[in-house]
Amino acid sequence: MTNAKLDTMRAAAIDRFGGAEQITVQTVPVPEIGPRDVLIEVEVAGVASWDAVEREGHYDGAFGMPSTFPYILGWDGAGTVAAIGSEIHRFKKGDRVYAATMPLPKGGTYATYAATDAANVSLIPSGLSIEQAGVMGWDALTALSGLEEIGLKQGEAVMIFGASGGIGHMAVQLAKRRGARVFAVASGDDGTALARRLGADATVNGREGDVMVAAREFAPGGFDAALVTAGGEAADRALLSVRDGGRVACPDGVMPYPTIRSGVELIRYNGARSQAATDKLNRLIESGPFDVHIARTFPFDQVVDAHRMLATHYLGKLALRVK
Repeated sequence: MTNAKLDTMRAAAIDRFGGAEQITVQTVPVPEIGPRDVLIEVEVAGVASWDAVEREGHYDGAFGMPSTFPYILGWDGAGTVAAIGSEIHRFKKGDRVYAATMPLPKGGTYATYAATDAANVSLIPSGLSIEQAGVMGWDALTALSGLEEIGLKQGEAVMIFGASGGIGHMAVQLAKRRGARVFAVASGDDGTALARRLGADATVNGREGDVMVAAREFAPGGFDAALVTAGGEAADRALLSVRDGGRVACPDGVMPYPTIRSGVELIRYNGARSQAATDKLNRLIESGPFDVHIARTFPFDQVVDAHRMLATHYLGKLALRVK
């Protein structure tokens, strides 16, 4: 039920799974919307690590339906409501919104228009730019869910491992919103500088610094909790500083999963994606300054370069300017 004038659109899509070079800008039909859908005219889409995993075919069939081509990538995006389904009353045409969605079954956000269930859509919180809103959704919800999974309380000492990445740099800010003492393990000196700027009480460069020494200085009795957004031996060593009875949260998709010692609880989870979760996130964002750090914004015709940058060192998020 789209406007008759909106027959086709530009989209960055793949015709088969593979490397970044498989992505091409194509002309495809505008997706039809159902009674509970919102059609968004996308201005900015997020470019994320899972987009590359999906582009390579590792999610093929994982969401209960076969992949079809051309396959339009993109899970995060922001723009303007272009049309709404007959059962939707929460939005109106022209609203400025962001969405955390999935490409299946109607295509992703690397496109002029994206259709998704209204439950995945929210008005943009005040204080955020369209670029920040466009890249934020999935990582911010995953960060908030992780802190809730570990039951983080005011005054507790928490380690954020991967604190300069997409999830991690937002988790630092949300943990401070909950009154926690935040120890940030970040990547590179630029990563520790970002974590400090965002409010971390202490930082250490996970590439070069002695994480265990810094951790003992910050939390002599051990950390109450940890959120791990990057796996591997360095993460496993750092988690030895979590106290007996402590809690460790790790989002699904982080590989390898952390190895933790006996007496520490490991919680694997998926980020909550619901209207209630998004409303809570928006309230937290609007309660004070909140920075979604964007390392670089790419023009639409440089989408291949954006995907290649996913394999390099960068801080925060990458954005794709669709419009």
